[in-house]
Amino acid sequence: MKIAISGKGGVGKTTLAALLAMAYVESGYGVIVADADPDGNMASALGIPSELAEGITPVVEMGDLIYERTGAQPGTIGGFFRLNPKVEDIPDRFSVEWEGIKLLVMGTIRGPLAGCVCPESAMLKALFTHLILRRGEVLILDMDAGVEHLGRGTAQGVDAFIIVVEPGQRSLQTARTVRKYASGLGVSHCFVVASKTNNESAHRFIKEHLPDYEILGFMDFDSDLLRADAEGTNVYHSAPRSATEAQQIKNKLEQFFEIKQEGKGEGSPRLN
Repeated sequence: MKIAISGKGGVGKTTLAALLAMAYVESGYGVIVADADPDGNMASALGIPSELAEGITPVVEMGDLIYERTGAQPGTIGGFFRLNPKVEDIPDRFSVEWEGIKLLVMGTIRGPLAGCVCPESAMLKALFTHLILRRGEVLILDMDAGVEHLGRGTAQGVDAFIIVVEPGQRSLQTARTVRKYASGLGVSHCFVVASKTNNESAHRFIKEHLPDYEILGFMDFDSDLLRADAEGTNVYHSAPRSATEAQQIKNKLEQFFEIKQEGKGEGSPRLN
């Protein structure tokens, strides 16, 4: 599975990404998590000790490596540089392994270079392409609400976009925008996971306002997740109820693709 997780800031994308990654590890899969959120804190969600996490350098900030692979200095716009730099060794060389997961922090291009055609952008796009199309592990992409790092061909290699929402209009609007962007890139399957819900009324709110979305499940409010965040411990081990919900979401996702394969693409099966 190659899964991209997106949504409005603060809805719980990183928490879900960490929980799903651990759920796949527990099921015996090799897993790579690519942290592409501008405020990425995946290391904390996985419980990686601070002394190890502090040594992680985002790929986009590896100036010498970007220059070596693209032939251009980071921070420059225009000029000549390689649009398809070598990236095959990066996941194994620069990821941090913890709890059976390889964590690769991608970083984000900020400031006046954001959205640029520049060496940093070429590096990130090539790395995304490699992770999605050429690696054999389960891949969890923890992204922001944008999909600019994914080109058309790359996005088509993603098995599923999971959009995390919470009971609120701004979150729902972001979900609609993400699905529009993803559809424009050729992504066939956009699912929703609702977080921070706490009763059937909140569940019903999500279902009524997103009637044409496949809802994989609900991550109800869990005080154990707050404690894990405060203590910097692994969310999967610290919040057993949320871990169970993540396993159910993973199973439902796998069930969807099994049904789809058995049906040979006929129709669009609904998840119950």
